[in-house]
Amino acid sequence: MPPTSEVLVPVRVAQGYTTLQAILRRANPKDNGQMNKRWKPSVTVAAIIERDGRYMLIEEHTPEGLRLNNPAGHLDPGESPEDGCAREALEETTHTFKPTQLVGIYISRLQRPAREGRAAEDVTYFRLAFCGDLGEPVPGAKLDKGIVRTLWMTPDEIRANVHRLRSPLVLRCMEDHLAGQRFPLAMIYTDPSVLAPAKG
Repeated sequence: MPPTSEVLVPVRVAQGYTTLQAILRRANPKDNGQMNKRWKPSVTVAAIIERDGRYMLIEEHTPEGLRLNNPAGHLDPGESPEDGCAREALEETTHTFKPTQLVGIYISRLQRPAREGRAAEDVTYFRLAFCGDLGEPVPGAKLDKGIVRTLWMTPDEIRANVHRLRSPLVLRCMEDHLAGQRFPLAMIYTDPSVLAPAKG
């Protein structure tokens, strides 16, 4: 007989039957009762664009007023992180952008209190930041809704405007890029199932 803390569970496999040992939880058998409320961060992608010692940022409207950010946004269903980054850069700068390297993977948290009819927010962001090649503006393209303008700033100008940054990751991504932090795109693998059209 197995110990009282274990149970043998029959499991059918392709070749017949086998058994697995499952450890029983003694202290709290309902320990996973909250799994249906699983925490999920918001996945975002950001373009870290540098040219001649200056970084391209966007100025955008936020609930806190005008703020500076990297060209960035949420990863959409059905796209790879690289494709999402190129799309967001185009939407927010009107320029084409080709990610060539991963600068880093970052996590930050935004806690915004309720006010003026808005519910409180507590969002954790999971950011994939890429550097790459900035192309020419696309004829006829317009800045995305809420984007006021694009601007080029030196590292010192960005450091002097920390109070205007939408996220602390804007500064951190710039500093990591300046330090030469780079990783190959192959570090991120997008399975073909992600790119497949959703089944009706």
